[in-house]
Amino acid sequence: MSPIRFHRVDAAPEPVAPFSHATEVDGWVFVTGQMPTLPGAPEALLPEGIEAQTRRVMNNHVLVLAGVGLKLEHVVSARAYLTHFEQDYARFNAVYASCFAPGKLPARTCIGVTAPARGARVEVDLLARRP
Repeated sequence: MSPIRFHRVDAAPEPVAPFSHATEVDGWVFVTGQMPTLPGAPEALLPEGIEAQTRRVMNNHVLVLAGVGLKLEHVVSARAYLTHFEQDYARFNAVYASCFAPGKLPARTCIGVTAPARGARVEVDLLARRP
């Protein structure tokens, strides 16, 4: 096993807790759950509504992945956490699916939770693999 690499991506949002944006071992990249926070403005208000928050989360993932030389096409698995599951599930899915090429969706788990950090309605973490 190769040594674990710890990635901090300057273009990505500042972490809301003590963690790396991503860690990597043997070509596997584990991307920390992204919140709908604005890069460079950690105290800014979160976007309103599940669609806007999901777009911001996925845009944040694009920034983290780019910072380690990858893209969404390298994602093999995702875990999504929704605070208003019944209300937001379909609208979350529509935005989430639009981020990937048709027919190239990663494996995924999506569950309802009580309270991600900062009062977010959504958080998503990813597992990617280097080609």
